[in-house]
Amino acid sequence: MAKEVKKKTTNSFSKFILWFWILFGSGIAIVALIFLSASWGLFGELPPYEYLENPQTNLASQIISSDGNLLGKFYLDDNRTDVKFDELPDNLVNALIATEDVRFNSHSGIDAWGTLRAFVYLGSKGGASTISQQLARQLFVGVRSRNKFETIQQKIKEWVLAIRLERSYTKEEIISMYFNIYDFGNNADGIRSASRIYFGKEPKDLKTEESAMLVGMFKNSSLFNPMRREEMVKDRRDVVLAQMAKYDFITDVEKDSLQATKMDINYNPETHSVGLATYFRMYLQRFMKDWIDKNPKPAIGDESDRYNLYLDGLKIYTTIDSKMQANAEEAVNEHMTKLQAEFFHQNTPDRNKTAPFLDITPEETKSIMERAMKNSERWKIMKSEGKSEKQIRESFDKKTEMTVFDWKSQTKEKDTILTPMDSIRYYKTFLRTAMMSMEPQTGHVKAWVGGINYKHFQYDNVIQGARQAGSTFKPFVYAAAIDQLRLSPCETRPDTQYCIEAGKHGNVEPWCPRNSDMKYSGTSYSLKRALANSVNTVTAQLIDEVGPKSVVSMVRNLGLSGEILEVPSIALGTLDVNVYEMVGAYGAFANQGVYVKPVMVTRIENKDGTVLYEYVPETKDVLSKDVSYAILDLMKGVTQGGSGTRLRTTGYNKWRPEYDEIITGYPYQLTNPIAGKTGTTQNNSDGWFMGMVPNLVTGVWVGGEERAVHFKSITYGQGASMALPIWGLYMTKNYANEELGISKEDFERPENMSIEIDCDKFSAGIKQDNDVEDDLEDLDF
Repeated sequence: MAKEVKKKTTNSFSKFILWFWILFGSGIAIVALIFLSASWGLFGELPPYEYLENPQTNLASQIISSDGNLLGKFYLDDNRTDVKFDELPDNLVNALIATEDVRFNSHSGIDAWGTLRAFVYLGSKGGASTISQQLARQLFVGVRSRNKFETIQQKIKEWVLAIRLERSYTKEEIISMYFNIYDFGNNADGIRSASRIYFGKEPKDLKTEESAMLVGMFKNSSLFNPMRREEMVKDRRDVVLAQMAKYDFITDVEKDSLQATKMDINYNPETHSVGLATYFRMYLQRFMKDWIDKNPKPAIGDESDRYNLYLDGLKIYTTIDSKMQANAEEAVNEHMTKLQAEFFHQNTPDRNKTAPFLDITPEETKSIMERAMKNSERWKIMKSEGKSEKQIRESFDKKTEMTVFDWKSQTKEKDTILTPMDSIRYYKTFLRTAMMSMEPQTGHVKAWVGGINYKHFQYDNVIQGARQAGSTFKPFVYAAAIDQLRLSPCETRPDTQYCIEAGKHGNVEPWCPRNSDMKYSGTSYSLKRALANSVNTVTAQLIDEVGPKSVVSMVRNLGLSGEILEVPSIALGTLDVNVYEMVGAYGAFANQGVYVKPVMVTRIENKDGTVLYEYVPETKDVLSKDVSYAILDLMKGVTQGGSGTRLRTTGYNKWRPEYDEIITGYPYQLTNPIAGKTGTTQNNSDGWFMGMVPNLVTGVWVGGEERAVHFKSITYGQGASMALPIWGLYMTKNYANEELGISKEDFERPENMSIEIDCDKFSAGIKQDNDVEDDLEDLDF
């Protein structure tokens, strides 16, 4: 009887073992079938292997400065720039693994233990998605469906794709792809954008607590948004730190210390209208669009044969130096804040009833406002919507809430209620500026500031705007005279009323220019002294001697491209020029007479590093070394005893103490050789300063959008007050950073100089020549 019981027990156990293996084998078979079915596309189409090996993500094009910093990006929806694994700090990688997938380095795409745990506890003790699965969902699957059946399908696809990813990529590549693909919110696509936007630094510089915050956002970046829910994000960060301690990536002591720290967000939004070099970046956008139109990429299959500036991840290497650019923007901001305050002071309703316009009739004011209204975006939009002109005009007189520019606000903005017509007049009151700085030997543009605030004033005065050059044009007249007549800077001309008669040099009527102070000293001026003091009568004599045609020919070779009439009046700067071309032209003086066309882009690469474009310098020999050096010597006189003297001296405010309020940065006390020229146009509408040291040429312009917007007098309206302080501040900041290598040496003097610039020797030579002539006259033949 006992034997029969034992036999039954053995048979039962054997059946249990049999059923176990049947179920186990069936489970494996089902799993295998599921994977096969998924790979056959029964749960939805899977991406082809080629796509797995080269996942296509939208990459922003990068703008890289000459000193290797990221100036900005071009993108539409995805502000993404990939980083490699070796650019990620260990604390960031460790935080991710500790929080999202602690067995990442040991599984092959699917965490079996995690999956089993999630199945047994129905997800109450955490999910089972590995980093590879999450990457698969981000790249190929998409947002999780709310439909349970579709969710199961998506999960199966993630499993299959995760395994395929693990076969195609290393663990390090998967980690970097995961960081690069994630959307951290607030325009922060990928880890590089996130670290720059939330902390103002590159990923490699992230601290442990900063890395923990960013990893914590993987849970849900919309929910854990540090700009909206800082406390919630901090709690999530502390969870990540606890996970790092749990798996021995940090000690408990470190965890406690880091959890006690406050959130240290350094928010740096990356948009096209804020940040460094905004005006330059918008110029570059136009440059790139033109380059793309002329340079199609090789077509592969169905791919577009045009590069996409916003999606293809191009790398654009520029000549801009990020430190010099920052110095330029700071100099503009510091001076224009003070200058604008003085302009507002002079244009209160009790001081100027037609503010911000001056010296124009009501009809002229109406014409300016009418033109501005019809050129406005509001007018264009309403016109495109089919609104009648009456409806459009009425809308300009209705008060509305708006955000306008404001110098006094820390954000440079304020909320107010104005009619659109009043806002047009309000914006007309702001003085505008332009500044460009270039290395004359290479043509490399180092700094570019096109206005006071790109978000509110998008017109780029560096290259789009053209204004009267004033006295900054005079060095070209002097250069033509010295070149053709071999004059010395020590040559003299009388300061007397001078007229060029009608019919000569294209004159319709007699041209009799006056000096700016309406006075004539009657004494003789050396060319050097005449240029330093902008004596118009001497310049008129010189252009009469060489003719305007030769001056126009020379400035054409120096890169000035606008309309230039071959008439004598151009000698005083009546033609319109822009800062970009003026800096290029002046660069030839500092480069021994060789004109180098300004260059902003040195190289363009695709996302893989293949070089698509390299610039070739455009140069032209225009002047001899002797003539160029003579002009530099003339312009050094401007800063030694002329309108630019305040760059060197102190005590100027003894005579005008109120200047302390607007002559920003004074005294500059620059002692190194500087060649320069100020410029002021009629009615003080435009103020210029062109300044040069051996390896840097910088031009500055300041004025109103309308010529009728200007200071009442030359006290504040001259180039020495409006533009020169920006140059002085900029150079002071540059010299404070010795790494920039801005020269303090003198300009290189040519060997065997054929033009005498030493006026003592020149005078002695004149006397000797006169003595010889007298002796010859006394000889009796």
